Amino acid sequence: MRVLIALSILLASATAVPIEEPVNGENGWLVPQEDGSFEWMSIQDAEELLDSSVPIERRSNEVSFYLYTQKNPTEGQEISADATSVQNSYFNKDHGTRFVIHGWKGRYTDSMNVDITKAWLSRGDYNVIVVNWDRSQSVDYAMSVRAVPGAGTKVGEMIEYLHEHHGMSLETLKVIGHSLGAHVAGYAGKQVGGKRVHTIVGLDPALPLFSYDTPDKRLSSEDAFYVESIQTNGGVKGFVKPIGKATFYVSGGKKQPGCGVDLAGTCSHARSVLYYSEAVTQDGFGSIQCQDYQAALDNKCGSTFSNVRLAEERNANHVEGYFYVPVNSEAPFGKTE
Repeated sequence: MRVLIALSILLASATAVPIEEPVNGENGWLVPQEDGSFEWMSIQDAEELLDSSVPIERRSNEVSFYLYTQKNPTEGQEISADATSVQNSYFNKDHGTRFVIHGWKGRYTDSMNVDITKAWLSRGDYNVIVVNWDRSQSVDYAMSVRAVPGAGTKVGEMIEYLHEHHGMSLETLKVIGHSLGAHVAGYAGKQVGGKRVHTIVGLDPALPLFSYDTPDKRLSSEDAFYVESIQTNGGVKGFVKPIGKATFYVSGGKKQPGCGVDLAGTCSHARSVLYYSEAVTQDGFGSIQCQDYQAALDNKCGSTFSNVRLAEERNANHVEGYFYVPVNSEAPFGKTE
């Protein structure tokens, strides 16, 4: 009888132990699905999936590069790591170079690439090289994540080739990636190594299936001389914690004004591209420096604008830390006072 009572108490106490509440990015991830919904995946299940020894099909993991300049602002020239290919293109080593990398389900012709390309070419004659990585077009988000390291390595190899064989300057190079493309940019920087890539800009770097505690498997502040992260949908599709040398929390970094309910984060996540494109052309996003990233999330950084602006050209030389960026609910989004 005493044994039965003891077992009853043990079972009762066991059932009273609270189940750990799922926290996106901390003890697992809400992984986006093709239909816009999310499915929970534990850290263990994610590790088993991402560490799978099953190879990704070569044909669907190709990476291609399309060059845009002021001579061909709307029709990209496909180039490859081949002397004839580059020599027969409009690539000019005397002009600064910008690599632009799309995210999940993206293509090089998507509006984000068009907007960023147009923004840079409005400022001068740059080599804007838009990356197309085929595996991102998978409807399975996790399979696209698995392709990130390989895609990033290939982008890094292209950077090395243009630098070593065609005189492309690493000191004026910027690599800009949105969502999963931000982590592709990080792997490109890791491939080149030694912080030789001058600047990487992460536009709301993707959170699902990426851990803050493993910087070797995501975009990190060590991947370039200067890494700037522009965060707009933290905790849903993008990172909350800072992963750049300078991290800009636009409107607190989680939800953007003018996006309505936006439960799936689609609008807020995409705003990072619109903000960046506007910042390149107008340089109108003032910021308020914060003591830590939590203050930026909570908009508790005061009301005095700093002399730092989001995506400003000179940021690489002197900017570090956390910044709150107030914005308007519609374009022009930037505020300076």
